Amino acid sequence: MTDLQKDIVVGVLFLTGLYSFISGAFIVSAVVFAASAIISNVQQSARLHG
Repeated sequence: MTDLQKDIVVGVLFLTGLYSFISGAFIVSAVVFAASAIISNVQQSARLHG
């Protein structure tokens, strides 16, 4: 994926998690926030290493 696509995926996951948190789906929200954080960290460490 390109950087733009990864940024879009992280943004969409974050917004989905925020919506899930507001609507009361806390388990779904936690999973989506975790996925967003993992993708964001993988993206940053890939930039640092190459």
